[in-house]
Amino acid sequence: MRKIIPVAAALAAATAIASPALAGSPEGKLQVKVLGSAVLADGGVDKIKSIDSGLATTLSGMGVADVDTKANDNVVPTLAVEYFFSKAVSVETICCFTQHHINGAADLAGTKIVDHVLILPATVTAKFHLDTGGPIKPYVGAGPALFFVFDEKPGATMQALGVGKVKMSNSLGVALQGGVDIALGKSGYGITLDAKKYFVKPTASFYADGDRVLKTKHDLDPWVLSAGLSYRF
Repeated sequence: MRKIIPVAAALAAATAIASPALAGSPEGKLQVKVLGSAVLADGGVDKIKSIDSGLATTLSGMGVADVDTKANDNVVPTLAVEYFFSKAVSVETICCFTQHHINGAADLAGTKIVDHVLILPATVTAKFHLDTGGPIKPYVGAGPALFFVFDEKPGATMQALGVGKVKMSNSLGVALQGGVDIALGKSGYGITLDAKKYFVKPTASFYADGDRVLKTKHDLDPWVLSAGLSYRF
């Protein structure tokens, strides 16, 4: 019992010291955001880098002259963590996974090109905040984005053409950002509205019997529109 009392007292003292540091404040150094994000991707073909002659002949026989694609949109949960160096300057990183299909467009409309692709858009932005003197604080930002790509599968149309494997490259790009933080009183809680525009151009390689028969470069370039709750402390 004598051993337990000093330990309990030490824990109580540590909690008392830590609690003020973690108390919510609209002027805190750290901000955590839980958001819902609409990922509005482009996914169009920027360039055909290489194509097997047999596949080119097959596409020509199908009447395909304009090879283009479009990625579907998605809505995903997003976690953001932000550190404030000052009232005006911060750095933010986000974490989310977004899953897409890539279908044909133009002459390829109605075709299934990539059935499934999972993307982790690792993003870090430096942000500048405008101090309006009130609870509404607009900001702008920019920074690098590295898209990690997982679990790609060829679509039904490509499988019918003999493609058994597709591989999309990880890709480094840039993100531009703008939004607004709205403090809800002095508790540290708030509302965030955020928009990011990414400029990312991954490549996709399609393989039949182990040989690459098609390599394309894509304008993935999504808009990511987010809204949610924040807590600053």
